[in-house]
Amino acid sequence: MGCLPARATLEQIELQVTERRHTHPDQTLADARDAIAAVFGQVSWETLRDELERRAVLNSCDLHRARAQIEREPRWATADLTGWCDHRRGAAPLTYMAMLRFDAPRLGLSSDLSQTGAMAQLLLDAGAPVNGNPGDREIPLMTAASYGDADVARVLINAGAELDALASADAGGVAGGSALLHAAVFGMTDVVDALVHAGAQVRSLAESAAAGDIEGWLTGEETPNERLLALIMAADHQRLEVIDELLAAGTPVDATDPQWRRQPLRLAAQNGRPNSVRHLLARGADPTLKDDNGRTALDLCRSVHPSLPNPGHDEVAAILAAPTPSPP
Repeated sequence: MGCLPARATLEQIELQVTERRHTHPDQTLADARDAIAAVFGQVSWETLRDELERRAVLNSCDLHRARAQIEREPRWATADLTGWCDHRRGAAPLTYMAMLRFDAPRLGLSSDLSQTGAMAQLLLDAGAPVNGNPGDREIPLMTAASYGDADVARVLINAGAELDALASADAGGVAGGSALLHAAVFGMTDVVDALVHAGAQVRSLAESAAAGDIEGWLTGEETPNERLLALIMAADHQRLEVIDELLAAGTPVDATDPQWRRQPLRLAAQNGRPNSVRHLLARGADPTLKDDNGRTALDLCRSVHPSLPNPGHDEVAAILAAPTPSPP
């Protein structure tokens, strides 16, 4: 049994129906449609058509069409999207909306996605559970944190999402982590700020560094690796004062995390953080150091996938490509 390609459209599927009728001239149009629906794991042509239409409406953030569909069938807002190759476990509409802006390049979407928050609110108003379904490995707020949609995150926060819930031990993002840790690990600073403003619990030195305030966390009891992880977080989220505090506490500017192999300057370059790159260089970071694959900070900046554009990468590349001043 197959699955629907992420960019499948009704027009494309109709072409397959036409081709099937050419190869099976004895079949009626209805039979050919149901046969193609079965190829994609759908019980009927109607369910296949509805699934294609639902995803198209979500992809376009068309609030008017979404309201009409919900009025016709309330489960439109709550039932998982099913049968898609890129969401084989299914995806709740609210969770799908939390991922949409990040996934837009992969899906070939060029439409205005400024209404993801409004669509999330519409889904919540129509009965979508703010904290997902029982047994979900992570709640929608964690997904919004991982994928960086601050608008959706704020809607979920205002709707009463559990700020300090933890993902399951087998979750695919940050196993056992809170929404704040998801946002911190994936470099989603706007979501970090929204969560901290809402009162999310800060559980570690690394999380406090991502949030931009480590007051009370540098006690002298933390391990060198805990300070290094905090420096990496501060660099990724451009918390320049925190960078200075951690360096003053003896954290080596060019160290590499032994578990995840992340290093402050290289990560800041890879994620397009020009303020951090400039700040770390001014404090002695070595731009010529290479990772385990022989890549410098500049190499990592330039190797960013073109489907994930960030205007900060151009500035970082210009900083790192500039000639290094000769010592006096």
